[in-house]
Amino acid sequence: MSMFFKGIDIVLRDVAIAFAPMIAIFIFFQLFFIHWTMKRFVFVLRGMLLAYLGLVLFLHGVHLGFEPMGRLMGIGIGTLSYRWIMVPLAFVFGFLACFAEPAVRVLIYEVERVTSGYINKSIMLIFLSIGVAVSVSLAVVRVLFGFSLLYILIPGYILAFILSRKASKTFIAIAFDSGGVATGPMVVAFVLSMVLGFSSAIEGSNPFLDGFGMIALVALTPILSILILGSIYEHKGKNANE
Repeated sequence: MSMFFKGIDIVLRDVAIAFAPMIAIFIFFQLFFIHWTMKRFVFVLRGMLLAYLGLVLFLHGVHLGFEPMGRLMGIGIGTLSYRWIMVPLAFVFGFLACFAEPAVRVLIYEVERVTSGYINKSIMLIFLSIGVAVSVSLAVVRVLFGFSLLYILIPGYILAFILSRKASKTFIAIAFDSGGVATGPMVVAFVLSMVLGFSSAIEGSNPFLDGFGMIALVALTPILSILILGSIYEHKGKNANE
């Protein structure tokens, strides 16, 4: 049982440090600007406490379960003679990791609410998950063939700027926000540890070099996928007007 709670004190401290500025700002606004009733003020504080505890349990679970599981899976597949199987598996794992990412869920619900349902949250979730899945597959291909990350990032961002000219301002804003949201704790902890484990099992590969820049790759492909979604919406809108 003691092993289950090992390291939770560090998570408690780190999450408390992250929450402290938000709580301080909220209390400041309550004292000088908002002036809510004490009942509503305490209600919001309880919500913050639940969010704090939930994030602590989530991050601790990620460190206990998903990180070692991803690393062991990567090492196990890396020792196989048919290592190419890691590419489609990386696509599936990347898709599922993004699909379960809490920050992505918050984003798609907020986008659907702000756009009054014009941008469907389920469609956006699928496109985001496909974007992350593609990036994880590319990261594995890079480990297998050992080419520079710049061969993906430079053309990728050039394509992103080209697609930005065809998408609406709404989709451009959502797309570049999606890149940061997709690199949440679920995706980073599981996918990064899996790719690093895969790299460590391959002779001649350097896990430190293979892992360097992978988050930049994961942040790129959701931008492209949402911009593509925006182009589809623009095309459908033009056809409807005609």
